[in-house]
Amino acid sequence: MSLVKKFATVGGATLGSRLFGFIRETFMAAALGTGPVADAFNTAFRLPNTFRRLFAEGAFNSAFVPLFAKEIEANGMEGARRFSEEVFGVLFTVLLFLTIAMELTMPFIVSNLIAPGFANDPAKLGNTVIFATIMFPYLACMSLAAMMAGMLNSLHRYFAAAIAPVFLNIILIGILGYAWYVGQDPIAVGYGLSWGVMAAGLVQLAIVWVAVRNAGIKIGFRRPRLTSNVRRLLVLALPAAITGGITQINLLINTNIASAQAGAVSSLVYADRIYQLPLGVVGIAVATVLLPELARALRSGNLNEASNLQNRSVEFTLFLTLPAAAALLVMSEPIVRLLFERGEFHASSTVVVGHILAIYGLGLPAFVLIKAFIPGFFAREDTRTPMIFAGISVAVNVSLALTLFPRLGASGIATAEIVAGWVNAVLLFGMLVWRGHWGRDIPLLTRIPRLVIAAAGMAVALHFALQWLTYEVSSAAPLIVRATTLCGLVAVAMVIYFAIAFGIGGANLGMIRRNIKRKAKAKADPAPTPDADA
Repeated sequence: MSLVKKFATVGGATLGSRLFGFIRETFMAAALGTGPVADAFNTAFRLPNTFRRLFAEGAFNSAFVPLFAKEIEANGMEGARRFSEEVFGVLFTVLLFLTIAMELTMPFIVSNLIAPGFANDPAKLGNTVIFATIMFPYLACMSLAAMMAGMLNSLHRYFAAAIAPVFLNIILIGILGYAWYVGQDPIAVGYGLSWGVMAAGLVQLAIVWVAVRNAGIKIGFRRPRLTSNVRRLLVLALPAAITGGITQINLLINTNIASAQAGAVSSLVYADRIYQLPLGVVGIAVATVLLPELARALRSGNLNEASNLQNRSVEFTLFLTLPAAAALLVMSEPIVRLLFERGEFHASSTVVVGHILAIYGLGLPAFVLIKAFIPGFFAREDTRTPMIFAGISVAVNVSLALTLFPRLGASGIATAEIVAGWVNAVLLFGMLVWRGHWGRDIPLLTRIPRLVIAAAGMAVALHFALQWLTYEVSSAAPLIVRATTLCGLVAVAMVIYFAIAFGIGGANLGMIRRNIKRKAKAKADPAPTPDADA
């Protein structure tokens, strides 16, 4: 299967999840707006979500995948099964004790570490503690699911792990729809959403567990033991978890800072949901597929193939994310107005969230490039260097957020996030080049500035179109008019971007055709099993 087709498999499933996420946030905005219950739920949900990104997705998609793939190559499927059982036993035990400890200390953690700004509102603080207590076991489910997703990715089975997150959104949409139908008050909605998150964790774990069994690996429980393989995993996993979850570290710190201002936490969450669409579809797809592909190429000694994989991944990400970043920068407010402005989400909230979203647009290419650069380290079992750069990024984020928040509010926190993201991306790329791990690619270097020009031309056209269509995208226009206008603008913007990009040589049909039809050499990419996800 070609690299782009694998990106499309993961990206398509992630797109489905993100679209359902939009529907979920639309319902939530109408039900809760940026009020105290919305702040309480979003803050509580950030706690298990942050741990999930740090210790589940970050650790296992970065450390577990290369070791599991190496075990398959060295000892076959039986050796891989034994390794996975060893890891499962240790992981399950650690998660059990962590969950118990967090549940017992939740009031202290929320009031002192996560949301100290809620101290002046006892009701909001109490709700946050209760919601977080209900939701925290979601972490255990998702950590075990992340391990199994890493196994599936190593076996070329990308779809099940990518589609599982959609069920979180489906369950929460169902709860919000029921709440609207019976007219529940905001507190009841918050409780329902919290229990829905817990239920979604169990459903997602069940999906990937069944997929792993169908792939031919049946995981049994083993007494936890620190075998040599597990110790090696832990050595790699700790810095990998920090590196892979750098965005979540920043978000958790920013939640702490933003809790001092009413509505700031929810405003950041709503903007983040929109900007996560292109980041998730492109960035996560590239990171998920590139790591096992790159690890196989390096193990085979095929350095040319490894270099080609990295360059084509950057080419693919920039080709799709630069226009998305330009669109978010120019038309953020009309997008927010269409998606969220109804019910408890008022016009004043649209202005705040739209401004934050425009700032996020400036950082989108950086966060996508980070996901393309990090596999170049992890595939070589170097998780320490990205961790150091992640720490520098966190320091930049915290210092800027503390400086800008008193002056700019939530927009200051968004600014701190994107500056930290660009610092991280530049450091990662610079180190890859310095070590000779990034092959020079003249076609890529000549296409990047041309793609920037194409995205800028599209942004200028959108700017003037929005000035001409002021009424059609305003709150005064009917919903159908606003939706049709924005969809039409997106379609026209795509035509303009692709026309300029192809016209000035930023892209060409030959490049697209080669990426779609390219088959990795047998030495670097063994053919997947016949029943593997396609």
